[in-house]
Amino acid sequence: MTQMRFSEAINKALDIALERDPKTICYGLGVDDPKRIFGTTHQLQEKYGADRVFDMPISENAMTGIAIGAALAGYRSILSHQRLDFALLSMDQLVNNAAKWHFMFGGQQNVPITIRMIIGRGWGQGPTHSQNLQSWFYHIPGLKVVMPALPQDAGNLLLASIFDPNPVIFLEHRWLHNIEGVVTFSDQPVIGAINHIEQGNDVTLISSSYLTIEAIHAVNFLKNYNITCDHLDLNCLNPIDWQAIYKSVKKTGHVLICDTAVDQGAIAHDIISHILQHCWHDLKAKPEFLTSPNCCEPTSYALTKNYHVRSDHIALKIAEMCDINIDVTSLTQHKKNPHDIPGNWFTGSF
Repeated sequence: MTQMRFSEAINKALDIALERDPKTICYGLGVDDPKRIFGTTHQLQEKYGADRVFDMPISENAMTGIAIGAALAGYRSILSHQRLDFALLSMDQLVNNAAKWHFMFGGQQNVPITIRMIIGRGWGQGPTHSQNLQSWFYHIPGLKVVMPALPQDAGNLLLASIFDPNPVIFLEHRWLHNIEGVVTFSDQPVIGAINHIEQGNDVTLISSSYLTIEAIHAVNFLKNYNITCDHLDLNCLNPIDWQAIYKSVKKTGHVLICDTAVDQGAIAHDIISHILQHCWHDLKAKPEFLTSPNCCEPTSYALTKNYHVRSDHIALKIAEMCDINIDVTSLTQHKKNPHDIPGNWFTGSF
C-alpha cells in the first residue's frame, strides 16, 4: 500500500508488466522524450532497453498493424497515443482487425494489445485535441474499454488490460495524472468491476474519468443538505457491471449520469436505456444526465468557461432531483485556478 500519483501508478503497472513478461513491449510518441508522456514511461527505456521501450514513427495506423502482427506472434504490445485524437488514424486497424480477430478465427487466436489514449481538455486544446470519444470504442464488439479515475484503478486496471488476451482501449484523462491516492497492486486484477465510491440513499450518481473527481466534490458538498448519493465510478465502459447499477437504482429510485462526452451518442443514454428496461418500476422520477453540449470544444478561454460539466452543475442537478434549494457559492469559490487548468502543477506537455 503506497501513496502515489495517477501517473506513477501507470508507470508502476508498466514496470511490473515489462518485468513479468519479456515479450511485453511498450512504444508510442513521446515514450522516451524528456517528459515521458506525463511521466508515465519514466525510466522504462533505461531499465528494459530501447528494443522493448521505444518511440515510434508518426504513423498510427501502421504501428497498430505492427502491434496486431506482434500479438499474433506471441508479443504483448502497449501502444501509447499522446492524444486520443491522434489514434483516430488507426481506426481501420482497431475496428476491422484487432477487434474482430478472436471472433473471426473461432477463438483460436488472440490479440493482446493495450492501447493507451490520453483524453482531456483546457489550455486552448480546441476541437481537435479535446475529444472524449469513448462511445465510439464502446460500440465496437471485441474491444474492452477502460476509463479509470483514481490511482488505484489506474494501476490495477492497466495491469489487467495488458494481460487480457484481447485488445483493450485504456483512456487516461490528462487532468488526472497528478491526482494522488493510495495504491495496492492486486495479484489478479480484473476488468469490469464498478468502483463503489460512496454509499447513499437519495440518488444513484454514475460518473467516470475526470467527472468522478468533480462528482466526489459534489457528493461531499451535498452532505451539508442531508442529501446522500450512491456514487458509482464507471471505470470500465465495456464490460459494464449492469447488476451493480440496477441494485443501486432500485435502492434510490433516482439516477444521474455524468459523461465527459458530448450529448449526442453519449454512453449516458445507453445506460439510461438499460435502466429503463430493467428498473422501470423502481424509478421515482425520470433518469437525468449531464454531458457536454453538442458542439466542438472552443479554443477560446472565454468560450470554454461554461462548456464542461463541473461539481456545482452536479450538485445543482441532484438538488433539483431531490426538490431542495441549495447555494453552491462555497463550492465554486474554492476553485482558485483558471477554469481551463486543473491546478498549479499543470504545465503540459500540450
